[in-house]
Amino acid sequence: MSQTLMTDSQSDVAREERRRFFLASVAGSALALFSPGRGEAAQASTDAQNTVRIVNDFCAAVSKRDPAAMRPFFTDDIVYRITETTPPVVGLEAVIGTYVKFLADTKSVEFRVLETFASGPIVINHRIDRFDSPKPLTWEGVGVFFIKDGKIKEWSDYTIRTQRG
Repeated sequence: MSQTLMTDSQSDVAREERRRFFLASVAGSALALFSPGRGEAAQASTDAQNTVRIVNDFCAAVSKRDPAAMRPFFTDDIVYRITETTPPVVGLEAVIGTYVKFLADTKSVEFRVLETFASGPIVINHRIDRFDSPKPLTWEGVGVFFIKDGKIKEWSDYTIRTQRG
């Protein structure tokens, strides 16, 4: 029977390797135990898809130029900031009233969504909005939406550029 004798330094190396293996195993197990499982990741993905769908459906409803089509997308206490330089419009009736005035002279409206990002209840979309009116307007910007209970609770638009005519 052959026995291999280890020197103190070889023994220390072997001990260090076992310690690292043990720590890596513990860390890997903890990561697997405490990280979201596939079901939770799938749920987060489904939630994000639902919030994106709500915002995209809303943008399509705006293009109809019918305030009644927009109404179901908002909470009663919605807060809407038209641009980063305007004070917020607060409340469902006030937001609908703002759009009634804004759409009065328009022949058509198009909200074209270029890119969308969602995380939890927040949806951010990059859009180009076109308003065909006696003073045509093309607005490019970013909309930030906070969704609560399946409705838009907060909506803020941030301008990248505007073009008249």
